[in-house]
Order: sequence, then structure tokens, then C-alpha cells
Amino acid sequence: MKNPEIINNKIYTTEALKRQLAVWRFQEKKIVFTNGCFDILHLGHIDYLSKAKDLGNILIVGVNSDDSVRRIKGKNRPITDETSRSTIIASLHFVDAVVLFDEDTPCELIKFVQPDVLVKGSDYKPEEIVGYDIVTAKGGEIITVDFLPGYSTTAIEKRIRGEG
Repeated sequence: MKNPEIINNKIYTTEALKRQLAVWRFQEKKIVFTNGCFDILHLGHIDYLSKAKDLGNILIVGVNSDDSVRRIKGKNRPITDETSRSTIIASLHFVDAVVLFDEDTPCELIKFVQPDVLVKGSDYKPEEIVGYDIVTAKGGEIITVDFLPGYSTTAIEKRIRGEG
């Protein structure tokens, strides 16, 4: 299989992900879930996602759709479209699956995936993380990961504009 095909095969519809989740669960894999906009991939994202993968066997990344990013971040975002963002995240060797979601939060996707571990940045308290109730109700873990200082898409965007 050629690399572009390997990457594209890691981008799932929810229906395809449902089948793959059944396989991973049959194999008793520990499923980790995280999400984000991932508008401009930077070292902070790489650090965060690689640490998330270390918490289990399978890393599933929910990526906000373009409409979702616009509602959350404003009319000038996303900078890169959902196809680009999904493909870039899927190209990371430690990411096993990428799935787009159109809602403002990943709540419905977390209900669907039922991860063993839910990961977010340490700027959140675990009980404030969307999906906390879903994951803890099934005995799963909520883990926060520290961000690398100085790395954010917003900061990069400001530097590009000469504002920071």
C-alpha cells in the first residue's frame, strides 16, 4: 500500500469507525480519544498527540469541521480546511484514526466512541472536560496533558500578522 492510501485509510466516517472500533475492542485494545481544531499543526500539537498515544494502544482524534471551527474561533478561522487538517493529523504515525465532527463539542462523538481514556490539555480541570461523565460512567480515565509553553495556533497567527 502506498503512503497516500495509508493516510486516507486512517480518516474514518462514523460508520466505518464503528466497524473498526469493534475490531479494536475484540483485540482488547485500549482506546484513547482526543479532539481539536488543529488549524496549523505545530510542535505543541505533536507533543500533545504523541503523549496522548502513549496512554493506550489506539489514538482516535476528533477534528472539528470547518463550520464548527468558524463557530468556535471566529469568521477568519479555520486557516486550513478540514480535508487538509484531517489529512495532516492522519499522516502522523502515532494517530490511528481521524474522524470529523460538525458539532461545537465532541460530546456525541465521545458517546459514539466510548473511549477508555479521554485526553485534553491541562488548561481544563478533568470534571470540566466534555465527555467526562460519559467516560467515567464506564470506568474510563480522564487525563490532562501539559501543553508546551509558547506554542498555539493563535500565537502563530498573531506572529504572521506582525501582532506578536
